[in-house]
Amino acid sequence: MVAMSGGVDSSTAAALLVEQGHEVIGVMMRLWAEPHQEGCSHNFCCTPDAVESARGVATLLGIPFFLLNVEETFKTHVVEPFVAAYAAGRTPNPCLACNRHIRFGYLLRHARGLGADLLVTGHYARVLPPGDGCERYRLLRGVDASKDQSYVLYMLGQEALAHVCFPLGEFTKAQVREMARACMLPVAERAESQDLCFVGGDDYRRFLRRHAPQAVCPGPILDQAGQRLGMHQGLAFYTIGQRKGLGIASAEPLYVLEMDAGRNALVVGPESVLGRRELTAGEVSFVSSEWPSTPLPVTAKIRYRAQDAPATVSPLGCGRVRVIFEQLLRDITPGQAVVFYDGEACLGGGTIEQRIPKAKSQ
Repeated sequence: MVAMSGGVDSSTAAALLVEQGHEVIGVMMRLWAEPHQEGCSHNFCCTPDAVESARGVATLLGIPFFLLNVEETFKTHVVEPFVAAYAAGRTPNPCLACNRHIRFGYLLRHARGLGADLLVTGHYARVLPPGDGCERYRLLRGVDASKDQSYVLYMLGQEALAHVCFPLGEFTKAQVREMARACMLPVAERAESQDLCFVGGDDYRRFLRRHAPQAVCPGPILDQAGQRLGMHQGLAFYTIGQRKGLGIASAEPLYVLEMDAGRNALVVGPESVLGRRELTAGEVSFVSSEWPSTPLPVTAKIRYRAQDAPATVSPLGCGRVRVIFEQLLRDITPGQAVVFYDGEACLGGGTIEQRIPKAKSQ
C-alpha cells in the first residue's frame, strides 16, 4: 500500500514499486480541514486537485486507488494537540504527531488489516533489515542530506520498521524528479507540499485566534529581573531565540528566552544568556525498542533543519530522558523534538519538555 498525496515523491515511490513488479494499491487520506466560509477546504494536502492528481497517477500506473477518511482521527491526534501546545506556551511540530498516530499508526494498521505486506511512503530515509551481526531493523538517514527526513520518523520502532518501505531514501530529490519525468508522471514538476496541511493557505496565527484565543492574548514582555519592557501580541507569535518583531528599544539586541504561559509573559534577554546545554524530553522512544541502561553518547538535533551536536542521553524513567550537549545551543524549544543519532543511524528521540538553565548544567 502506497500512501499517496498527489505530489512527486509519493507518486514516484508508487512508480518504482510498480516497476519492480510489486502488487501496489494507492491510498490517499482525507484529513481534517477547517471549513472555509464558502464551504471550501483550507487543507492543501487533500484538495480536490490533489486527489485528482493522485488518482491520475494511479490510473497511469494501472493500480487501484482509494480515498480513506481519517478526518476525526487526525483532528483528535494532530490538530487538537497542536492547539493545546500553543495554548501552553510551547512550539509544536504537528508532522511528528501525524507520523506517530496517523501515517504509521492508523494507516499502517489499516494496511496490515487489508493484507498488505508493506506501507510505502515518499519519505527520504532508509530502513536496514536485520543482518551483518545486527538482529534489529535500523532507521538510517536519507542519502540526500538536504532532504533527509529521519528526524520526523524517529518514533518508528521494530514492529513498524518491519512493515514500512521508503523507496526514495537511496536517491536525491533531483534524481526523483528525473525518474518522475522518465515515467511521464504528470506531477513531476509539482512544487513542495505545505508543512501545516490543515492550515493550508491561512496564516497559523489566524487559525489560532479562532481555536486557541488564549494563546494570542497580548501580555507583558519582561526582562530576567521581571521588569516590564513592553507588550507582546500573543505567545503563539514568538519562539525561543527570536530577535526580530519584539517591538522594544534596547541598548543591546534582545532575544526570546522563555514563553511563560502561566503569566502570559514573554521573557527576553541578551544573546549571552540565550544558550543552553541541557534539556529534558518526554514521550521518548528508541528505534531498537531497547532503552540504554547507562548514559549514551550521541549526536542530536533539536529541530528538523538544525545541525547535529554531540550530546549525552541519560534515562530518567517514565519515558523521559535528560540530554546534555557539549556546546551551548541557542534554539532549544519546548514542543519540538530532540532526535538522537549514531552516524547514519537514527536511534530515537522525544518531545522537548524543558530547557535547563545554565547554572544547573555547568
